Amino acid sequence: MTADLILIHARVLTMDAANPHAEAVAVAGGKILAIGATADIAALAGPDTRVIDAAGRSVLPGFVESHLHLVLGGAELTHLHIGGLHGLDAIRAAFLAFATKHPDRPLLMAQGADYGILGHAMTRHDLDAILADRPIAVTSHDHHTVWANTAALQAAGILQGLATPPGHEVVIGEDGLATGELREFEAFGPVIALGGEARLNLGIATGAEPDPWPTAAELMVDKDKVEAGLHHCAMHGITSMVNMDGNRFTLALLREMQAEGRLLARVKVPFHFKPHMDLAELDRAEAMRAEFNDDWLQSGFVKMFMDGVVDSRTAHMLNDYPDQPGHRSEPLFEPERFKAIATEIDRRGLQIAVHAIGDGAVRTTIDGYAAAQQANGRRDSRHRIEHIELIDRADIPRLGALGITASLQPPHPPGAMDFPLEPTLTRIGKPRWPDAYLWRTLAEAGAPVAYASDWPVTDVSVLRGLQAALTRQPYEGGQDERLSLMDSLYAYTAGGAWAAHMDHITGRLVPGMAADIVMIEGDIEATPPDQIAGLGIALTVAGGRITWQAE
Repeated sequence: MTADLILIHARVLTMDAANPHAEAVAVAGGKILAIGATADIAALAGPDTRVIDAAGRSVLPGFVESHLHLVLGGAELTHLHIGGLHGLDAIRAAFLAFATKHPDRPLLMAQGADYGILGHAMTRHDLDAILADRPIAVTSHDHHTVWANTAALQAAGILQGLATPPGHEVVIGEDGLATGELREFEAFGPVIALGGEARLNLGIATGAEPDPWPTAAELMVDKDKVEAGLHHCAMHGITSMVNMDGNRFTLALLREMQAEGRLLARVKVPFHFKPHMDLAELDRAEAMRAEFNDDWLQSGFVKMFMDGVVDSRTAHMLNDYPDQPGHRSEPLFEPERFKAIATEIDRRGLQIAVHAIGDGAVRTTIDGYAAAQQANGRRDSRHRIEHIELIDRADIPRLGALGITASLQPPHPPGAMDFPLEPTLTRIGKPRWPDAYLWRTLAEAGAPVAYASDWPVTDVSVLRGLQAALTRQPYEGGQDERLSLMDSLYAYTAGGAWAAHMDHITGRLVPGMAADIVMIEGDIEATPPDQIAGLGIALTVAGGRITWQAE
């Protein structure tokens, strides 16, 4: 086969330990045709082949964003972003400027607030002092809490409270009215709906489908938001992604975009199984797998939440929260029920990905996977645990023994990037700091590792993720949990592809295997970890290829 594109004189990092380097890459039909020596690959050129002399630049597989929320991220690009701001005056100034620019928006939504943004627990009264006559709301940086002003609570019909499933809460004050703090998706869903984005949140909030189905005009609005998200990811070198929330609607939206030539990356979308569902709902997951199963759009896995997050004390812990004795939070799935659900999902040949942050949630998830393996036998399931922010030491070897993928996000640990140290470290408790965010420990215990950003929780930039991964300092009493630069690159490329069953499409580069590529100026292997932040590179996207160049 004649190549469409050939890169020669490159430093190709294959992510294959048995064959780690090559000099040239040939691409045909948007996929890797072959890799090898420059002389051998150059022989695949035809009269119309574009040949690029990489002149020693590093070439590696396209980045696989193994855990993100594409639709939410695309929609939020037009919201107010207040990450890094602190104090009422700074927040007020940002909101008032944003309100002036958007006089007709039914909801003014801000993104990126940390839990200590005001120095105290935020309430509707704080937000009323910023803007009282229009609905405004603030989303926490982890996307598990929203704070709303009185106007927003009234417009959403939840000022007097709301009946919610366990784990979701409209916090009520001593006056019998909502304080403004809304914990988890079904509590703040009515506020999100004010902004016209309830449909895009269904996959993560309830797992349901839009009813009625959107009109053509509504679909166009939704697709524009998704396309904005795809462009944002493409600018950071993302060629494949696992969308960690979804439903059939998400896949149908992306299928239309594919037909219109607007799909810029390969996307995998789950069926979201919620605690209120029974096992018969898994028929929907199987139908999604059958309908969407090509190189560009896939399903075939089930996403679940086992708990919330540490900062709001909704993460399920084995021990009491140090700052709230008697409280551990409960798992969203009772352990024996989860075992039955995991066993049935596994029996159907579907992959499972479970959000589990607290050590109690992690143990419950591991127990469920162990039960499924005992009932069904071991197969190439690649079941995953998302985040693993705290784990009991006794559970560490179980991941490797059971073949459970550790899906980790380098920017998440407090102090590693944008997340502040508090209140997370206080709520974990100093005695448990050595058991938090154990990347290297999990890898050394045999757990396959995949890195990702969890965008829009943190920016999708792989370079920022590498900076976090390679410069993070251990907490007091802990050890260095950083993986090497090459191991980190592997986790962002081949590791992510393997974890998503995408390694037949992109990942390990061996002759004849399909993959996407990115090209980086300079010698990536020779770059000291403390210089990652100063690589000084920019990228361009053209013809479906992402090229990195020195600034």
